[in-house]
Amino acid sequence: MIPDKLKPGDEIRVVSPSSGLGFIHEELRAAAAGRLEGLGLRVSYGGAGEVLDRFESSPVEERVAELHEAFADDGVRGMLTIIGGYNSNQLLAHLDYDLIAENPKVLCGFSDITALATAIHAKTGLVTYSGPHFSTFSMERGLRYTLDHFQRCLMRDAPYDVEPADHWSDDAWYLDQENRELVPNPGYEVLNEGEAGGTVLGGNLGTLALLFGTSYMPDLEGTVLLLEDDEEVKPEHFDRTLQSLIHQPGFEGVRGMVIGRFQRASNMDLETLKEIINSRPELDGIPVVANASFGHTTPAFTFPIGGTGTLRAHANDPILRIETH
Repeated sequence: MIPDKLKPGDEIRVVSPSSGLGFIHEELRAAAAGRLEGLGLRVSYGGAGEVLDRFESSPVEERVAELHEAFADDGVRGMLTIIGGYNSNQLLAHLDYDLIAENPKVLCGFSDITALATAIHAKTGLVTYSGPHFSTFSMERGLRYTLDHFQRCLMRDAPYDVEPADHWSDDAWYLDQENRELVPNPGYEVLNEGEAGGTVLGGNLGTLALLFGTSYMPDLEGTVLLLEDDEEVKPEHFDRTLQSLIHQPGFEGVRGMVIGRFQRASNMDLETLKEIINSRPELDGIPVVANASFGHTTPAFTFPIGGTGTLRAHANDPILRIETH
């Protein structure tokens, strides 16, 4: 079930299923809203995120009500999460999945939102999206690639190739918008060659692991997995969580894997990642590509959770193509 694409004039609701809107300074909110309005979208706000608790979030019932209201409102065509956090999985047992299935709409965010977006897809079949938060749109420099791929995925119907961004960064851009450290991007790294196609799943691996062994985890059969992790995750943490993913029922049906670029503070380097991948016989024979432009480094492309894609992992010409989204 694919939601209608966003188009000029559509209303997009800012929701706070994890950390709240009150976490974002008014100046950044205004900049993000202006950027979205520049795409022709009308921005509105849910009511859950202004008052923050000690976890910089809101009560579960308020966050659930905010999502239900957005899905039920015929005037709302899509939702952007304000930012990530640590607790969107608190909502999963309280959501009205029938309501969501009856009102298919765009839902986009990343990081902690991986739990929410993946669970909704697993329970309803609705394609959800791993992509920028509302707050991401307040970035002043280095946003072009993110903006372009957001439009390719959420505002156009045609299949599209996901080329590497020409630069990358994991600086604290929201603290200093002018003095950015934008590093030239050498592109994809092919760890295992091959070709694959199937259902696209993934997002933040550590957050996805919160769903392992539950009814909120989708079937892995026939999938191409797009996985990333953040600066809190060191190589040994990524290694063991990847092993836990491999233990999931149906992993033998995974057809390919794309790994997002790691942040510097993770201390993950290419040789370490190669060792992790090469030590897994379960990954032999499937294409694996690393250093893709998504996740917690910027800029980042948007991809559909539950859409379809193909991966061609050849040393001289790796290509990720999103077919349906």
